[in-house]
Amino acid sequence: MSWGIELWDQFDNLEKHTQWGIDILEKYIKFVKERTEIELSYAKQLRNLAKKYQPKKNSKEEEEYRYTACKAFLSTLNEMNDYAGQHEVISENMTSHITVELARYVQELKQERKSYFHDGRKAQQHIEICWKQLESSKRRFERDCKEADRAQQYFEKMDADINVTKADVEKARQQAQVRHQMAEDSRADYSSILQKFNHEQHEYYHTHIPNIFQKIQEMEERRILRIGESMKTYAEVDRQVIPIIGKCLDEIVKAAESIDQKNDSQLVIEAYKSGFEPPGDIEFEDYTQPMKRTVSDNSLSNSRGEGKPELKFGGKSKGKLWPFIKKNKLSLKLGAAPEDFSNLPPEQRRKKLQQKVDELNKEIQKEMDQRDAITKMKDVYLKNPQMGDPASLDHKLTEVSQNIDKLRLEAQKFEAWLAEVEGRLPARSDQARRQSGMYEAQNPTTVNNCAQDRESPDGSYTEEQSQESEVKVLATDFDDEFDDEEPLPAIGTCKALYTFEGQNEGTISVVEGETLYVIEEDKGDGWTRIRRNEEEGYVPTSYVEVYLDKNAKDS
Repeated sequence: MSWGIELWDQFDNLEKHTQWGIDILEKYIKFVKERTEIELSYAKQLRNLAKKYQPKKNSKEEEEYRYTACKAFLSTLNEMNDYAGQHEVISENMTSHITVELARYVQELKQERKSYFHDGRKAQQHIEICWKQLESSKRRFERDCKEADRAQQYFEKMDADINVTKADVEKARQQAQVRHQMAEDSRADYSSILQKFNHEQHEYYHTHIPNIFQKIQEMEERRILRIGESMKTYAEVDRQVIPIIGKCLDEIVKAAESIDQKNDSQLVIEAYKSGFEPPGDIEFEDYTQPMKRTVSDNSLSNSRGEGKPELKFGGKSKGKLWPFIKKNKLSLKLGAAPEDFSNLPPEQRRKKLQQKVDELNKEIQKEMDQRDAITKMKDVYLKNPQMGDPASLDHKLTEVSQNIDKLRLEAQKFEAWLAEVEGRLPARSDQARRQSGMYEAQNPTTVNNCAQDRESPDGSYTEEQSQESEVKVLATDFDDEFDDEEPLPAIGTCKALYTFEGQNEGTISVVEGETLYVIEEDKGDGWTRIRRNEEEGYVPTSYVEVYLDKNAKDS
């Protein structure tokens, strides 16, 4: 199977076919190039997607990634980056191993094809020239033969004519001989050129063209083989990254399997646990007592005296809700959180203080490591003065030591607050007792007044006044400072350990060393209610040292 033999007369078709083969190769190069662009674009989009959903540093979103589900999602995002990297590898390998190589090969192929068809056209032009020479000699031979035949006929005519002179006959005979000789020369020349043409034609169709076409066939077969190898490379480039992509997917599955719903539930408890016990049952307020009273002053006085315990329960019930309404609102009004986190519930405050202590300890360790490094460097300078001046490190060493002392004082302060919180966190039974006895010392005057308001001027009880009074009680805002209440009795004293600027509503300013009355102890929210003369307000518990009366504790 040879193009030189089978396709000896298909020069133009072979030229078209080989050009089509080059076009196919260029089309495949374009296809691979577009594939590499798609891979790069896909990888870029994957990276942008992973970046978009990455948690922002120092934000609330970053704290959410403590949960195992969020950690798994973060692992998925990281694996997507690696996944995108493998698509970039596909693009790079296809570009270097296929696109670049095939583009270089196409240029070489075009040059080779051009050379072969140039040789073919040259051989074709040569045989055409030989053919033209043969045709020219053939026409000349034919013309000379005709001229010789006419000259012979003319001579024979002159020789037969008796009226023609002998000289004219001789002239005609010589002319005929000359024409005959020219015909013979033309015949010899035609024969020689014909032999030469036949030789050239044989060489052209049996040697030159077969050799050229054979080279073109080999060139075309190499092109076909090369495009096949490129297709194999195309598949291999994809196959090489499959194990790594598989590992990425395995890591995503592993991350998904690491999700622990119980652990996440426990983290929710740790994040939001306040440390408070649920409030106790609200006690029954008996409003039927005034109905049993008589109109007389004595009965009125007696009924009021008998009704006080019941009304006290009402005031006590009202006090139970105080930590969840009044002081929570107060904490919101304070704005920026205080340094000791006293605005937080006990459990959350303990966690924040522990976190702060850990951070300070890390900073202390870092400064100590730096001090050790400077000390070692100073020792090296002392042993080898040519390496540096030891005195140049004294200032830095002093600065680091001061930083360590400052951090240690800061850590001690937070450790003291932490010890205070951990020492004050009550057991469940104790805390339940505190909840049930919360605000025992509050004066029930307000509730008594409410009960008296329900009485008519003559001491009788009316339903309309009861409803009106009930609406009035329900409409009372827990944020007011109970200006109409009688002052709460003091349950102890306290001494200000630090100066506190009470700039927010509900707080009171104190000066370090100042002694004040305690009218309401800390219920676990970090605030203690105190009184100075007629002025009352809240101060952070950590800012004062409280001395409760023994009787107040027992009650």
